[in-house]
Amino acid sequence: MTDVNVWLCKPYPLGASFDGQGTSFSLFSEVAERVELCLFDEQGRETRVDLPETTAYCWHGYLPDVKPGQRYGYRVHGPWAPDRGQLCNPAKLLLDPYAKAIDGQVQWDEAVYPCRIDEPDIRDERDSAPFVPRSVVIDPRFDWGDDQHPDTPWHESIIYELHVKGFTKRHPGIPDSLRGTYAGLAHPAAIKYLKALGITAVELMPVHQFIHYAHLVEKNLRNYWGYSTIGYFAPHNEYAAVDESGQQIAEFKQMVKALHAAGIEVILDVVYNHTSEGNHLGPMLVFKGIDNAAYYRLMPDDPRHYMDYTGTGNSLNMRHPHVLQLIMDSLRYWVLEMHVDGFRFDLAATLARELHEVDRLSAFFDLVQQDPVISQVKLIAEPWDLGEGGYQVGNFPPLWSEWNGKFRDCVRDYWRGQDRTLAEFARRLTGSSDLYESNGRRPYASINFITAHDGFTLHDLVSYNDKHNAANGEDNRDGTDDNRSWNCGAEGLTDDPEINQLRQRQQRNLLATLFLSQGVPMLLGGDEIGRSQSGNNNAYCQDNEVSWFDWKHVDHELLVFTQRLSNFYRKHPVFHRRRWFQGRPIHGEEILDIAWFAHTGEEIEESHWGEDYAKSFAVFLNGEALSGTGLCGEQIIDDRFYLIFNAHYEPLNFKLPGPEWGAQWLLEFDTAHGWSNEEKIFAADSELQVEARSLMVLRYAT
Repeated sequence: MTDVNVWLCKPYPLGASFDGQGTSFSLFSEVAERVELCLFDEQGRETRVDLPETTAYCWHGYLPDVKPGQRYGYRVHGPWAPDRGQLCNPAKLLLDPYAKAIDGQVQWDEAVYPCRIDEPDIRDERDSAPFVPRSVVIDPRFDWGDDQHPDTPWHESIIYELHVKGFTKRHPGIPDSLRGTYAGLAHPAAIKYLKALGITAVELMPVHQFIHYAHLVEKNLRNYWGYSTIGYFAPHNEYAAVDESGQQIAEFKQMVKALHAAGIEVILDVVYNHTSEGNHLGPMLVFKGIDNAAYYRLMPDDPRHYMDYTGTGNSLNMRHPHVLQLIMDSLRYWVLEMHVDGFRFDLAATLARELHEVDRLSAFFDLVQQDPVISQVKLIAEPWDLGEGGYQVGNFPPLWSEWNGKFRDCVRDYWRGQDRTLAEFARRLTGSSDLYESNGRRPYASINFITAHDGFTLHDLVSYNDKHNAANGEDNRDGTDDNRSWNCGAEGLTDDPEINQLRQRQQRNLLATLFLSQGVPMLLGGDEIGRSQSGNNNAYCQDNEVSWFDWKHVDHELLVFTQRLSNFYRKHPVFHRRRWFQGRPIHGEEILDIAWFAHTGEEIEESHWGEDYAKSFAVFLNGEALSGTGLCGEQIIDDRFYLIFNAHYEPLNFKLPGPEWGAQWLLEFDTAHGWSNEEKIFAADSELQVEARSLMVLRYAT
């Protein structure tokens, strides 16, 4: 050990903190008997120094000459007792759980594993330092100027799920040197596109530092999606145009600043349910070697092994106060220091497991509820995990919005012609009050989506009956098998104009239903341009042309349709109400705020709600009877609309209701033909033909 000048300091904050003169280091480990701080120079030479002080299980010290750009790691000395879940191994260089920047990637040598694969109780003594990434001391200073959170109200939000690299990698308007990076997403060409699309928030797929799994690297594949976090404070270094000395921090901040200037919020997809260290056969990179039993849920009857609610090998231990502190500190850091606007929590049901069952009132949700920072940003749950009882749609606390998987399934089934009762489709179209109204939540608790990163793209959803995942190297066994028939007539690309016309119509049907439904629409990035993954519905490992946006073959008609649809949604508040429909006259109005009609022009009778009656129907929306006022007290008034849905395989004549609902109606658009370029007006009680598998939107013509 080289002699280094180390001073005493306070144990908090955890991590490496530069104060302008030097850097304090602090690491939590309840099991450690000694902790070495390892400093690396530009040539990779290592200097080790013991952290001199322990306070409340935090090992800490101050080095007056350590400045930003310094690469470092830890070696933790302590018990090696796999039967008790204790895995201290000072031969393994460990990342700082609070590292704000990380340099390098894992090189898959046997030395990165804590034990011999064939002898799991025997500690592996090979040094892992040459094969693992380093933590980096950063300079937190950044000129935010007049940056402000756009603070878009939930009910006015349109979310765009986006992959930083996939969106920018082949964009023709972005310079080559910036493609695939945070700087590329901040480029004016990228922001111009997002503004034209009308979205209000980008939901970035994981940008916390992650690794590429060994089994993927062996197949020349990569962890493209990034759901294997190794650093909860560090922006992923491969998405930085300048990846050196922690410069990715400033680049990420500049991206947020540029998006905010355009009025676009930044929501992060975060993975706090598991880490990239896997199960008992996985590598030792950070948490395992620091305090395995504190950070992970271990099997009570065999602590050698891990509880796995996520299908990835491990689950973070949400019962331990330091794990909860790590997560809350991370969330606050991204809001306060990186200026993000919200989070989408991957497999959020895992975060609610204190013992075994999912508990809505778990410690994590209590902490979020009372936190003055995190409780004020947008919080979205993916409300399921892979454990028993893990499907929890509708069961999260009032502060949260949720990915509504029931909306996705019901709307898909409707347009595929599957049996769905009118009552269920009506609930999904009107915000899923059956899931969210009883606990005081509003319609915007429902994040509505048709497609997401996990599954088929919109183009592929209506073009393939079966998944085509052979390129993933798992003999097409991975991914879901639930697409079922869309009567698409052919698999994949075809020159048949009738089939392609049907596919185009079905894409417009799904997009229109998404934007006409109450709740918050979430659009999968690329769906608006017809992005295809050639039938791969699990492209998590395809960091290539399979996943990247193909900007050379944009479906311009679909893009224009989506842009106009987004603008239409934002223009008319009746489609994104703050409050639930009442189904009765309000504010002294003589007309209901919502009513449902059969194709005969008569209101649907009570007895029909439970029947398979959803192949064709119409819904009246009264924008003149919006419940409540705007956020600033202004009275919100909109038009009346009449929406006609026909999922039959044949055209159907619809009779409009009587003049008491509206004397005449103007056609806005229909999904069989697109937006109307001429004024088409229909009188009350008149009949009009609605094409097979299409919907029509009429506006009251005063």
